Amino acid sequence: MKMVKMLGIAGSLRKGSYNKAILREAVGLVPENVELEIFDIEGIPPFNQDLANGPPERVKELKEKVRNADAILFATPEYNFSVPGVLKNVIDWVSRANGENSWQGKPVAIMSASTGLMGGERAQLHLRQSFVYLDMHAVNRPEVIVALAAQKIDGNGNLIDEHTKGKIKELLAALVELTNKLSEK
Repeated sequence: MKMVKMLGIAGSLRKGSYNKAILREAVGLVPENVELEIFDIEGIPPFNQDLANGPPERVKELKEKVRNADAILFATPEYNFSVPGVLKNVIDWVSRANGENSWQGKPVAIMSASTGLMGGERAQLHLRQSFVYLDMHAVNRPEVIVALAAQKIDGNGNLIDEHTKGKIKELLAALVELTNKLSEK
């Protein structure tokens, strides 16, 4: 079985982010023959079309990581019924800098965590809409929507809910399966 390289991106800058916590947890839950690297989006400047043909170094680094990844795993909070601006900014840079959409053709999965009852499902929906235009291939099921995250992630940023850990494992397995199917074509 070939090694699958996943790139994980959390759509939050907050140090105590629940989404960063579930992404860190995913690193330890990946199936065999999978490597999950997390890219911290801290330091990605606001997208500026004037810089698209000569993007900042941090953006070049991110685009390179996306290009070299076999699959992408997003973990995102929901802000105002949608995707956080910092994550949308990252998506824009990677799809537009140097005239190349580095997301194109990538298999992708989404997780979300929120202190509310909806768990970030509306942010996931908006991300899925973007994936269609970006020509990404999204895992549809299982969904990892962590509602009431403060009860499932302890004060040290550790996921303590076994059910959620199981759902993350299922999502990772589904992403690997989709990645392998797409690489066979």
